[in-house]
Amino acid sequence: METAENRSGDAPAHGHTYAGGIGASRVFVLSKDGQPLMPCHPARARELLGKGRAVVARQVPFTIRLKDRTLAESEVDGVQLRIDPGSKGTGLALTDEKKEADEQGATVTVRRGLISVELQHRGDQIRMCMQQRAGYRRRRRSANCRYRAPRSNNRTRPGGWLPPSLRHRVDTTVSLATRMCRYAPVTEIHIERVAFDTHAMSADRTLTGTEYQQGTLPGTEARAYLHAKWDRTCAYCDATGVPLNIDHLQPRSRGGSDRISNLVLACAPCNQAKGSTPVDVFLAHRPDRLTKILRQVKTPLRDAAVMNATRWRLVEALETLGRPVRTWSGGRTKWNRAAMGLSKTHTLDALCVGRLDHEDGDAIVRFPEQVLIVKATGRGSYARTTPDRFGFPRLRRARAKQHFGYVTGDLVKANMPTGKWAGTWTGRISVRARGQHSLATAQGRINVSHWNLRLVQRGDGYGYSTRREPVPSPSRKSVDGCGSGS
Repeated sequence: METAENRSGDAPAHGHTYAGGIGASRVFVLSKDGQPLMPCHPARARELLGKGRAVVARQVPFTIRLKDRTLAESEVDGVQLRIDPGSKGTGLALTDEKKEADEQGATVTVRRGLISVELQHRGDQIRMCMQQRAGYRRRRRSANCRYRAPRSNNRTRPGGWLPPSLRHRVDTTVSLATRMCRYAPVTEIHIERVAFDTHAMSADRTLTGTEYQQGTLPGTEARAYLHAKWDRTCAYCDATGVPLNIDHLQPRSRGGSDRISNLVLACAPCNQAKGSTPVDVFLAHRPDRLTKILRQVKTPLRDAAVMNATRWRLVEALETLGRPVRTWSGGRTKWNRAAMGLSKTHTLDALCVGRLDHEDGDAIVRFPEQVLIVKATGRGSYARTTPDRFGFPRLRRARAKQHFGYVTGDLVKANMPTGKWAGTWTGRISVRARGQHSLATAQGRINVSHWNLRLVQRGDGYGYSTRREPVPSPSRKSVDGCGSGS
């Protein structure tokens, strides 16, 4: 008879899985004294655990600790940590390189991918929360309440300051890199560092001379430019001869900017009907009109600006780990990826960061089949109250975050003796003060008493899942004509 243990297994539960187990491409190994050794094959880890020579040190990422060998008794060659940073996600890959002789007897460099990790940032979520908080405060100052004078705008910021949403990207990347240096013998760090020309990207063409220095619209007012561009007609209904307002395609309340490409002309009825609705929702029933308007939208610059603002901060932070840090261009990463015939993912890009002489026979010969996805979820909220839509307190939140020894986000194993959910279940919990915690499983959420729970791993502010890496092409692509972009 099938048991709950067999039904649940390591299946995902609402996007977060119990990603432990030895099905990963490689397993982290620690020595008897807790020092990192070379990662081993899952079959080797199963053998060591079965013979009692090792114990599980951590479930996610899966790490074992040997009981009969120290670092001095082991042979450690060292591995390289390669990082491909991104605005919404960052790829990290552990590799080792060896010199081997090819068929002609020449010495070539062979790179093997050991472990791949995809880190998913939550910078957009932080940005929206900061905007929401600012909106609450702005509304309270402008409402019919006790007058609250705005804070002075002459406050200074320390050197190297970054907005919270950008600082998060740097901190989480360095935090994960630190963890991988703790579990693997990393000898050097390779990172892709790119710079985007946002000025040329905004014009979607190459700019030179005065146009590059002063912009494409020097001396032009936004309203006059929009009237000329839209022929003094409403962008939504083609009304003419009426007062026209400036409308944001993506409302400012939803993260829209004041860039000229986000502005159109709208008559008063259309402007009022659209309100704070995004243009794709407002014109969902008129796809032809939506397509016509979106033709004038230029390349978004937010992701490029994020990379430009954090690229130096990230390198400086990684240098504090005590390993040599080498930076590489995005063009070299793209050239390596094209030569190896790989798909475009953060983890495969991370595997291709660094120097490879393809003409001399250097190659990537191993690609991790399974990628560990690490999603930044945070550790809860500092708020002591739950606000209503106007920003006023609606109810008070519990000050204690730990109940009966458990905290929201902990990975636990539940043993249900009777009832509909009888069996053993593994997942992450949301705690409740009464001790009847909520456990997320592949079949849904179930209520479990704290008496039936056993802690597997403490929550660390991240959610874990896995995915399969795209299979590389059997034949390598030609690298002739590859651009320098990434």
